[in-house]
Amino acid sequence: MGIVYHEFGPWYKNDSRILILGTIPSPKSRKEECYYAHPQNRFWKVISNVLGENYPHTIQDKQTILKKYHIALWDVIYKCEIMGASDSTISNVIPNDIKWLIKKTQIRFIITTGKKAHELYQKYCFDDVLIQDICLPSTSSANGRYSFNMLIKAYNILEKLVK
Repeated sequence: MGIVYHEFGPWYKNDSRILILGTIPSPKSRKEECYYAHPQNRFWKVISNVLGENYPHTIQDKQTILKKYHIALWDVIYKCEIMGASDSTISNVIPNDIKWLIKKTQIRFIITTGKKAHELYQKYCFDDVLIQDICLPSTSSANGRYSFNMLIKAYNILEKLVK
């Protein structure tokens, strides 16, 4: 177990309407300062597929897609103890100030990616934000219960929210 800090800020624009929250960036994501940077994480493949966009290879490409669809990315956790990237080992959580981001944007929908992000959002953030989250399955390769096609089906809700 080690203490981990969220080492880079949220990706957002003032006109962001949807906030997608994970738990905390993986070691690979922290190193690259890029959300969902691990090559086995299916997040960018799912998002680009659902939104009908080409797969974004660079950080700039990823941010361009988010900007186009008024989507912000961040994580529930600012600091915690965790073993590697295993959400099941998260303890001693200090949350990010989600309310601060809500005030700076037009966010009306919050999506949490996975049960742990949902649980942490409910425990640490909901009472400050008062926006009920939509809990979608984790896109991590560790979530083997969900095939790529099942993830696409779950994340199709984005099509309705971005309109």
